[in-house]
Amino acid sequence: MLEALIDCGIGETRALVLEGSRVVEAHIERPGWRTGDVRAVRLSKRLERRGIVAADSVEALLEPMPEATEGAALTVEVVREALPESGRARLAKVRATTAALAFGPDLATRLVRYCHAHDVTRDLGDTLGDAGWDELADAAATGFVPFDGGLLTISPTPAMTVIDIDGAGDLTSLANAAAVAAAQAIRCFGITGSIGIDFPTLGDRAARMKLGELLDAHLPAPFERTAINGFGFVQIVPAPPGLADRTTASRTGRDGCIDPAEASAAQHQH
Repeated sequence: MLEALIDCGIGETRALVLEGSRVVEAHIERPGWRTGDVRAVRLSKRLERRGIVAADSVEALLEPMPEATEGAALTVEVVREALPESGRARLAKVRATTAALAFGPDLATRLVRYCHAHDVTRDLGDTLGDAGWDELADAAATGFVPFDGGLLTISPTPAMTVIDIDGAGDLTSLANAAAVAAAQAIRCFGITGSIGIDFPTLGDRAARMKLGELLDAHLPAPFERTAINGFGFVQIVPAPPGLADRTTASRTGRDGCIDPAEASAAQHQH
């Protein structure tokens, strides 16, 4: 049974999702445009097939481009939240709609939809800490995630998030343990977009096939991936986050998942 510990603090909401005593997801939500919001905007720039809209000093990418001239008033629905990235921020993505203005569900509402809300309060700092928040925030901030027998190093880049694996001992055992750990980290930290995992080189094709099956069994569905090549590299593309339909959230996908780029700041605020 899934349980959520939700801390609705000033300026941000933090949450952990637990399966038994194990943390499976960590989330942070701060004020801003959320998936499901329906907002009034103006078209500030037309591009070839897309456009840039703005409201209250916030810009978003409009796609597909409706029949409208620059400066026109539009109503849009947020279909993907803004994604913080190193050196730049990827704009939120919106689409034109005729729906009434509204706000999408907040983090607490989305979590309660698919798991039991163990507690919802304005003072859960100690409870979250006891459940492992501080350790997860450290891992998100540094990119270092230890597992039995090895270490994951998670490195966000403009092209993809790369997960490197280090460890000693039998390479097949190391790769198998890393597959489970990497899949759990992808879910826990809400890593979305293109993901590359660099496993130890396994020359045996049958071993790589079994490794792929193990990865498939633990990755949050739905997703697509390549075969694990002879050098141990595999590329994964998870579906966009959507807690309401239970496809887990990234890097902050950013349907509220803990963001490695912001984890240190979150720690200092609590």
